[in-house]
Amino acid sequence: MDLSDMIKKYLNSEGKLTCADAYKISAKTKIPIGKVGNKAKEMNIRISECGLGQFGKLEKGEYSKEAYERLKPFLNEGNKLTCKDARGVAGGIGLKAIRGTLENKNIDVTFCELGCFKEKKRTRLYIKTKTWMENQRKELLFGKGKTEVLLEIQRTGSISKAAENLGMNYKKAWSHIKLLQNNLDDILVETQKGGGESGGTWLTPKANEYIDKYKQLQSEIEEFANKRFKELFLKPRNKEWKFDKKDEKR
Repeated sequence: MDLSDMIKKYLNSEGKLTCADAYKISAKTKIPIGKVGNKAKEMNIRISECGLGQFGKLEKGEYSKEAYERLKPFLNEGNKLTCKDARGVAGGIGLKAIRGTLENKNIDVTFCELGCFKEKKRTRLYIKTKTWMENQRKELLFGKGKTEVLLEIQRTGSISKAAENLGMNYKKAWSHIKLLQNNLDDILVETQKGGGESGGTWLTPKANEYIDKYKQLQSEIEEFANKRFKELFLKPRNKEWKFDKKDEKR
């Protein structure tokens, strides 16, 4: 089976080749990924679902401190890095963590190995949203920052370790928790003194409930904002490939 037939075999229902499938083809055929991309271009087949989240609708994932530490050595002065370098550090943590971290840190990816985009010649536009809850005194109660504090406490089992990992002092981390608990009138964090398995700090079910609801709210707001942003600011691309039903995989 030649490369053209292999590409046709992997086309999705829209007649596109996903980034992940392009890499599968490269691995199976031992053909460099750039040549796979060039052949797809010759066939007027578009690549979809960028593994690094530059286009498509793949789930971005959460920000990962480990992913950011791996990416940092490859960043240039413009906070950019190449597709090859970004993919190269994904081993053991996965592309989902890389995608989430690239988005969180506003890191731009250049020189796609599949040839989907070159160095950006024009400014890319993004829509960013920030959602929080506040009380009548305009005090910020719940938002991304306080969610990160709670999640880090859950992960480490310690307020002090969570504060250290987030680059803040213990007093500030504890003040976040106190403000939340006083205004929400709920216990969110419980601590038991003692060594070994008997001691530690953990989140209450109510805290997890607040976190889940906040994440859902933020996700739905971002989904609407991105849809409206594209309608108002981004021109739709012309479809270069129309999927022929007779080419559909059996």
